[in-house]
Amino acid sequence: MAEGRNVLFGILAILLGLIVMAFPLISVFLVSDIVAIGIIFIGVWLLAQSIEAWSSSKGLSILSLILGFIGVIVGIGLFGKIVAFSIFAGLIIYLGGFFLIISGILTLFSGKGNAGRWGGLLGIILGILYLIVGLYALNPFYLAILIGIWLVLTGIFMLFASADAAVEK
Repeated sequence: MAEGRNVLFGILAILLGLIVMAFPLISVFLVSDIVAIGIIFIGVWLLAQSIEAWSSSKGLSILSLILGFIGVIVGIGLFGKIVAFSIFAGLIIYLGGFFLIISGILTLFSGKGNAGRWGGLLGIILGILYLIVGLYALNPFYLAILIGIWLVLTGIFMLFASADAAVEK
């Protein structure tokens, strides 16, 4: 049953990826609205958690309150704004790239044996690729293309995963 679900989700991901690449600006607009609504919901949930946690931990409650307000403000700021979403996505990709480079350097120098060195080198290379991709993500058109490529590749991998599961049976 799970193999059939993987095939279905794989085909849907490929189709959605092609649609996103065919209509890039509309797709980025829709994704920015969906992400904005999700961030607003998380912000409201954190605000509710801050009220609930007030009696047990004032520090946790204040932290949840601050993060909740930030979440609501960021969500409202992203809603319907393609350029703001592209900058936000580019920033997240940049942060991921910097973390990969830092962890790659740490693994490279602290790793024992060949596996540690190769793991560190791979982290540095992936981090540099993330920084390059982050440059393209700042443009809404290229961000849509990146999202579409990611969806198509995910769909292909899901199809291969279900084919591997069928072969194992």
